[in-house]
Amino acid sequence: MKKTIVTLLSGALLLVLSSTGWAHAFLDHAEPAVGSEVKQAPSVVKLWFTQNLEPAFSAVEVQDAQGKVVEKVDAHLDAQNKSLFLVSMPSLPAGSYTVIWHVVSVDTHKTQGRFKFTIKPQH
Repeated sequence: MKKTIVTLLSGALLLVLSSTGWAHAFLDHAEPAVGSEVKQAPSVVKLWFTQNLEPAFSAVEVQDAQGKVVEKVDAHLDAQNKSLFLVSMPSLPAGSYTVIWHVVSVDTHKTQGRFKFTIKPQH
């Protein structure tokens, strides 16, 4: 009987601990895609996360190869989809760009990351 109770409690504890690991908002996908080379400069950079976000504690920034901020500084969550971050972009020249993000999910967990995309030169 004791062994059964210990096994059940261990299993329950494992479920609780493993489910808390899933409770973070991670980057699901982006447009332009992570590490991609695009022919045309995007007018908007889009980041989809695995959970809804808290807008007051979340931010996205886009920098050029020299580390200069290049977005229109209007990053915001989509009105209908609170897991989608949108960043308006000016007309960008060919080159390498870095998207830097830090977000807080609705369950208060913070995550952060960065990725690059490249705009190919027009020939």
